[in-house]
Amino acid sequence: MLTTVARTLRGARSVTWRSLSTTSPVSATLDRGYDITTNKPIDFTKPMYCERREYPLPDVPFVSELNPQQKALKLKENGPWGQLTKEEKLALYRISFNQSYAEMHSGSKSEWKTIVGAVLYFLAFGGLYLWWHRIYVYGPVPHTLSEDWVAMQAKRMIDMRINPVTGFSSHWDYEKKQWK
Repeated sequence: MLTTVARTLRGARSVTWRSLSTTSPVSATLDRGYDITTNKPIDFTKPMYCERREYPLPDVPFVSELNPQQKALKLKENGPWGQLTKEEKLALYRISFNQSYAEMHSGSKSEWKTIVGAVLYFLAFGGLYLWWHRIYVYGPVPHTLSEDWVAMQAKRMIDMRINPVTGFSSHWDYEKKQWK
């Protein structure tokens, strides 16, 4: 039944059939799963070179296909290491690893730019968010927060002698008509 439906929809390629399909024709056109230098499919069943701070020793060497100079160096590696120069030892290390552990831990020289950019981005976003709240969420300032209203309310509280022992009215001198 499903194969007959597939045959009828093969020419039309409707959106519903593509959403029910397990493979996507779009992903086949992208360059995922292909080695860019050779345009050959990558075999994901073999171990791949992966070098990270938490996993500094990869399963496979960095250079998988050696050139003749690197092959000669690998043969020389089997001999005594005292005969190898410092440059040859470094070249042997670079065959196995792309970066040293210290290089992995050292940040780039422009890392501060990324951090400053991210901080400024979030500050700008927060400012826009506050501006939006002020314009669209909060209404106008209530009249009870105006200076005249606050002064009238304070005068009324003093006249009513609100909390005269330790509160608001205790700070008012009723004979001199001023604050203590």
